[in-house]
Formats: sequence, structure tokens, C-alpha cells
Amino acid sequence: MKLKLLYTCMAITGFAATALAQETVDQAATQKIREEGMNHSKVMETAFYLTDVSGPRLANSPGLKRAQAWAVNQLKSWGLSNSKLEPWGKFGKGWEVQKNYAAITVPYYHAIIAIPKAWTPGTNGAIKSDVILVKADSLAELDKYKGKLAGKIVIFDTQNTLKRSAKPDLERYTDEQLAEMAAAKPQPAGQRRAFDPNSPQFAAMRKARAMRAAMSQFLVDEKVGLILSQGRGTDGTTFTTNGASYADTAKAVAPELETSGEDYLRILRLVKSGQKVEMEADVKTQFVTDDLQGYNVVAEIPGTDKKLKEQVVMIGGHLDSWHGATGATDNAAGSAVMMEAMRILKTIGFKPKRTIRIALWSSEEQGLFGSRNYVLNHFGDPKTMVLKPEQKTLDAYYNLDNGTGKIRGIYLQGDSAAGPIFNAWLAPFKDLGATTVTIGNTGGTDHLAFDAVGLPGFQFIQDAMDYGTRTHHSNQDTYDRLSEDDLKQAATIVASFVYNTSERAEMIPRKALPTPPPAPGK
Repeated sequence: MKLKLLYTCMAITGFAATALAQETVDQAATQKIREEGMNHSKVMETAFYLTDVSGPRLANSPGLKRAQAWAVNQLKSWGLSNSKLEPWGKFGKGWEVQKNYAAITVPYYHAIIAIPKAWTPGTNGAIKSDVILVKADSLAELDKYKGKLAGKIVIFDTQNTLKRSAKPDLERYTDEQLAEMAAAKPQPAGQRRAFDPNSPQFAAMRKARAMRAAMSQFLVDEKVGLILSQGRGTDGTTFTTNGASYADTAKAVAPELETSGEDYLRILRLVKSGQKVEMEADVKTQFVTDDLQGYNVVAEIPGTDKKLKEQVVMIGGHLDSWHGATGATDNAAGSAVMMEAMRILKTIGFKPKRTIRIALWSSEEQGLFGSRNYVLNHFGDPKTMVLKPEQKTLDAYYNLDNGTGKIRGIYLQGDSAAGPIFNAWLAPFKDLGATTVTIGNTGGTDHLAFDAVGLPGFQFIQDAMDYGTRTHHSNQDTYDRLSEDDLKQAATIVASFVYNTSERAEMIPRKALPTPPPAPGK
């Protein structure tokens, strides 16, 4: 559901230097963690099983279930306790691609890059058809296509063009960018503008939505063979989306392929010029309806301190992905790093004071469902701010979900009191490039579920690499896009943060509880 866009970054307050001197770090433990994490890592082996072996991991798909089962068993094999799948509530249908082939056959043969939109049906066998251009801006204009589209392959007009760029795909933060993040000032929370249902903008949105729904239903009623739509991306990269609802009560839609920009625009130019374009396709997709529940993977290293073992330090990342590739940078990378952090701590024989719990979330891509429902089930309801007893026992939650890039620091999510603590914890990793603490936030991922009920929830700052330009939700998001050195560094730093949080005399400071939103109509 992302692109995880960085919100305005803001920095820690000025008493950091004093507090930094007061916060102690166990250097011997840090060195043990570094030795295991940097020189004996298993993170790429874990990533291999989550990507190449498990396959695409769309919510409730067979691929996600394979990855979840493997993760539960792997965490158990490392000696973690209570390793299990924990249900969080109803999600809906699973879905996967079982066959996908499409090609131009006239005026010449050319196999195209195309991916079925999630939760759309297949073609019910091989089809071969002319490509028909459909142009309609109103319901009345659709009438001219009645009775003409059965079994046809449909394409729509667009003004889109592919823009070339000399900007490199892969980027890391510069020292200047990190300094700017660390030097920015806290900003007051903004207020959302209320939607005016009578505004011209809202009316235009309503009209466009109604037209899309009418077009979708019209194409189903006309029994079109296949719809072609242009996927975002260039140079053969195609960013995938969903084409229908995952709800078990959702209406049927027509089969739809999201094609590369280059292939889509070539076909469109030929059709608009009057050239005959014929295509063949064979798409098979499978809906999975035997279990509509959503599940998270959870496991623990139990605490050992008589007073503190009831308190919990949590780490996590989402395990689900989109379906165009194997979800390596989004977010097998984060899941593998968090699993590796737990492995490191077990391997060095760490006996934590507080309980350490890992959670690998599901259905993050559809709306943070796994983490939000976990928080609802365990900690409280952000809509009412009615909290549960467990809310007082959660020390902190650390998340990783911005690709394969190394950790450069941490977002405080507005928790300025935690800034000096994290500065001290990052100090031993200055040589690995992790130095920056900023009071700001990066949005769109699972730490937000914790923050919503007043819990310290944090996401690490990561180098962007080619996450936004090439891999995020695309057909390029594969194992080969992972940076082994960066993932080793990240797992080492996460393990150190978990160690320090578990052993600290006091819990991580909390912000004031959020104010629940007003009830509808007030």
C-alpha cells in the first residue's frame, strides 16, 4: 500500500549530549553481536527461503502460507519459544498466478511483459483475438461497443509517455542529507482538512469512480476476453497493483493484464494507426477460499528477570508481498533481518531480562491489517483509545520495511525523549554508517499501528538503494536485488538495539497518548 514516502524529517532536542553521556552501552555484548552478525550471518540463507523457495507472497496466497510455515519452523529450530501462527481476524480470499502468457502475433510475433492484476480471473484457456481500442468518457458512449467485445482483447487510450532519466536507480544518503535530517526541528502536528462532499473536487472524484465501476461492469457483461492496462514503470520494469477486491463477497471482474509501458504504448500506437493487431494469451489464476483468516508469525525469547520478564521488546516486519516477483526488498529483506537478529541473540547465548518477541506481519500491503489487528487484540483500540493491560507491558517496537539498504539511523516518530538513548546505542556503529537520529517519521508501515495507541514504535532509516525507482511492488523485486553486506549490518544493529532495550533499567520513554478522533458527526 505504500510507496513508503519519507515525511518531513525533524530532529532530536538539544539535551542529547548530556543524556548521551549518561546512557551506558555494554561494549562486550556489542562486540559479540557484531562478531556473529557480520562474520557468521545466515541472513541471505533466510532471504533465499522467503523469496526463491516460497515465491510471491500476496496476502493469504499459497506462497505466503509456505513462507509463514517455514518461518515458524525455522524460528523454532533456532530455539525460540512459542513459535506459531497467530490468527488476527478475517481477511478474505487468497489468490495466485498459475499460468501467464501473452504475445502479439500480428503484424509480427512479440511476447510482451505483462502481469495479471491481483484478484482478477484468468482467461479460461487460451484465447486469440484482435485488439480493440475502447474510448468512452460517459455511459452513453459505451453503447457503441455493445455486442462487439465478446472474446476480444481490449486496450484503452492514454496520453502517457515514457520519460527517460539520467538519474541513477541506486541511491544512498549523503552526509549532507543525514545532517539535515538530524538538524531539523520538531513540527506541530498538522490537522487533516475535512472533505467537503459538495466540493467540485469531490464531485469529480465521485463521477470518475462511478465511470470506472460502470466500465468494469460493462466489460464483464460483454464477456471481453482480456483487458490490457499500462503498468507504471520503464525499461521493462512493471509495478503491479490489484484489479479487484479480495473480499469473499466481491463482484466478478474481467481478466486484466498490467503490461510494461513499452509494450502497451507499442500496441496502442499500432491500433490507433489502423494497423491490425492480433494477440494470443493464456492466463490462469487461482482463488483460495478454504481459510479466509489472516495470520501473523510470532515467536519469543523469554525474559529471565523476575520483575521485568513480563515486559516485552518487539521487532517485526511484514512478510507478505505483491505478486509480480518474490518480494525481496518489500519485505523479505526486513523479515530476514528481524529473523537474523533473533538468531544472533540466541546464538550468543543471550538471556534477556525482558521477553523479546518477533512478529512477521501479514496483509500489510492491503492496509497494515496484520499489525493493526495484533495491536487491537493485544494493546487497545486507536479509535476509542480504550487500552488493554498489555499496553503497559510493551517496552518498544522496532520495524524494518524500506528495502535492502543499510541502516543509517532511526526515526523517533516524535518521541524526543528516546533520542539521546538511541544516539548512545548507535555510537558503536558509526564505522558502519549508522549515526542519525531524527524526530521525524517514515510513513506507511507497521510501526504506525503501535504508535496509534501510544506505544513507542520505531522504523529505522535505510539507504533508499533502488527501492522506489526499480523494486518496490515491481517485477524486479527479486533475491538478486538484495545487498548482503547491508542486510548483515542491519541485523547486527537491530540485535544490538534489542539487547539494549531488554537490559535497560527503565522502559523506553513514551509520548503522550494520542487523542482519539471525534465520533462521526461531531
